[in-house]
Amino acid sequence: MLAPLTLPALIGAGPVMAASRAGRQRGYSLVELMVAVAISLILLVGLATIFVGNLRSGTEIERANQQIENGRYAIQLISDDLRNAGQLATFNPGLLATPITKPDPCATDLPTLTLALPISVQGYDNAATIPTCIVGDVRAGTDILVIRRASTCAIGDANCDAILAGAPYFQASACNSVTELLSAAPTSYFTLDTVTANLTLHQKDCATLAPIYRYRTHIYFVANNDKAGDGIPTLKRAELGAASFTIVPLVEGIQNLQIEYGIDTAATSTGTPAVYTADPDGYGACAGVTCMAYWRNTVSAKVSVLARNTGLSTGYTDSKVYYMGQQADGSANTAGPFGDSYRRHLYHAVVRLNNNAGRNTP
Repeated sequence: MLAPLTLPALIGAGPVMAASRAGRQRGYSLVELMVAVAISLILLVGLATIFVGNLRSGTEIERANQQIENGRYAIQLISDDLRNAGQLATFNPGLLATPITKPDPCATDLPTLTLALPISVQGYDNAATIPTCIVGDVRAGTDILVIRRASTCAIGDANCDAILAGAPYFQASACNSVTELLSAAPTSYFTLDTVTANLTLHQKDCATLAPIYRYRTHIYFVANNDKAGDGIPTLKRAELGAASFTIVPLVEGIQNLQIEYGIDTAATSTGTPAVYTADPDGYGACAGVTCMAYWRNTVSAKVSVLARNTGLSTGYTDSKVYYMGQQADGSANTAGPFGDSYRRHLYHAVVRLNNNAGRNTP
């Protein structure tokens, strides 16, 4: 027969039993550990999703900002150049004869450059014809724009480019002498030469040499690539230098360029456009000098630039149709839908050709 437990025995056994229970409560069971890991993974996945979403949103915002900046910059570059088209210091090329045929924009010889002075702008609609100096990577269906002008700063002015040997320079006379402005030949009113020592015309006092300006021909076009094979459509410009043209990339992500030319067709010039056309070469079924007169009397331009992101946007499909003015036949000139994942934006500008319009103003 077992002896009954006494109070001291119970008291003595208390700490041992408490210690045993405490030992059993240390750590976690396997089930508790698995639950904790599962909760941690759920939280980690949630945080990772938020992080990736924020990263993707930041990337899209950065791309949108770049697209806006590129589109605005492209339209500003072209607009500024158009405003200065035909700038020839004090010389008015209206005194020169209108060419019978379209001057070669890639010409570097002085006779052709001189012949082209009255044609400050010309273009090639939808790249139907491509000038020889830019053949090779012109994007199909995009317009090509040619601008001719003298530089806006004279040799020796602050921040003006240094003299480039072999490049053409322009000088206009302001001297009323028989050898300059009082001559019967308008070609005596200016000099266009690649040797600056030959530019000897004078200012109004007939003693001080007139300012000398770099003569420029700019050919704007959209290329399929920025660098060979990268697939990034880019606005580029061919620039007249010393007996050759240099192609300069300007703005990435420019996919399309379309231009409508505002022509002053009034019998008495007004300096304002009577009609806009995408192709003055064919306006009114013109031919020869009549077409060239349309180019000569171009006093404004509507410029449309389509810019796209340089990277794809996940989960996005571009189903938009972009209106880029009118075709030469009067129909709507549209681009898209493209059905890809590039985001795009369309930019428009109406630009007055200040020199041409000013000369046509009564």
